Amino acid sequence: MIYYLFEYLESVFQLPGAGVFQYISFRAALAVITSLLVSMVFGGKIINLIRNKQIGEEVRTLGLEGEAQKKGTPTMGGLIILAAILLPTLLFAKLSNIYIVIMLISTVWLGLIGFIDDYIKVFKKDKEGLAGRFKIIGQVGLGLIIGLTMYLHEGITIKEEIRNIDKANTEVVFGQETKSLKTSIPFVKNNEFDYTTLVSWMGETGKKYAWIVFVLIVIFVVTAVSNGANMTDGLDGLATGTSAIIGATLGILAYVSGNVFFADYLNIMYLPNSGELVIYMAAFVGACVGFLWYNSYPAQVFMGDTGSLALGGIIAVFAIAIRKELLIPVLCGIFLVENLSVMLQVGYFKYTKKKFGEGRRIFKMAPLHHHFQKLGMHESKIVTRFWIAGVMLAILTIVTLKLR
Repeated sequence: MIYYLFEYLESVFQLPGAGVFQYISFRAALAVITSLLVSMVFGGKIINLIRNKQIGEEVRTLGLEGEAQKKGTPTMGGLIILAAILLPTLLFAKLSNIYIVIMLISTVWLGLIGFIDDYIKVFKKDKEGLAGRFKIIGQVGLGLIIGLTMYLHEGITIKEEIRNIDKANTEVVFGQETKSLKTSIPFVKNNEFDYTTLVSWMGETGKKYAWIVFVLIVIFVVTAVSNGANMTDGLDGLATGTSAIIGATLGILAYVSGNVFFADYLNIMYLPNSGELVIYMAAFVGACVGFLWYNSYPAQVFMGDTGSLALGGIIAVFAIAIRKELLIPVLCGIFLVENLSVMLQVGYFKYTKKKFGEGRRIFKMAPLHHHFQKLGMHESKIVTRFWIAGVMLAILTIVTLKLR
């Protein structure tokens, strides 16, 4: 909204300095500062409100260190994160941009699913919360909307050809904006993968329906990453800090993909109008870092599913929007490992119970962060080491732009 105000002031009154709001970097800086202030300043007020409403965490008895101290800690703090993301985005981003619209819908959609889950747990005193099938239906529904929008909307295109034809004048000629099912893939020469190749064995007829494959992949990515972040939210600051690292990396990828000169230099696909996503991601990172003010060990508030489901889903949709979803296994390696640890634990337990008559475990407890707790490692040390691993994965993700 402020963006449009200053655009009007510049065009009508030629207000000096108003043109600075045209710069993505300037608005991104304002977004991150605003989100930090919202989460840090108003976060305390929201926590007090939650505490007064006696919205406290019901901690399960798992035999973990520090478990008793967590009981009664205010939850549903994800509302702080959502507010700190939405407010700066509404203030500083171009709200007519389809990429921004996608991210706003995803934020509200997933935040609402998580809020309903937390509401049932806290106010209805049902520890199971929202039934798993309803969560999946919500995630699948969002994936369907995002996939179809990416495929059908006229404002979502790519420019595949970027080449310098006049080195002296650094003139750049681009290919036509086209609808495409291409995405980025790491460790490959041209750094591109076309989803139509998955159905090329069906001939020309099959290629017409490649969008169905794309939509199914989008649904899978949104559901998997959203649940992965939810699994990771088990220690103070773990999901929040990991999400901030991933978000910062995605912000860099969005900037270079939406900037014609960087896209040309790095020889990656140029996505017109996608640079506006940097403002949204700046707000996202600021919200996560600001929330750490209260969520770092020992936590004064937990984000609950209101925050964790939204964080994972936002990361997934953002990666899809900038066509970097195939980088998620690397960038979101922490989420992936946490998810796999649960799947392996449950699968191995059922297998051994059927074969030997008693269930056996691979880890002392799943998700993986609880395994390290059982080994006697302090909670803050586990979180810090997971963050370090996240930073290493983020660096590797950025390096893949040139590592082919």
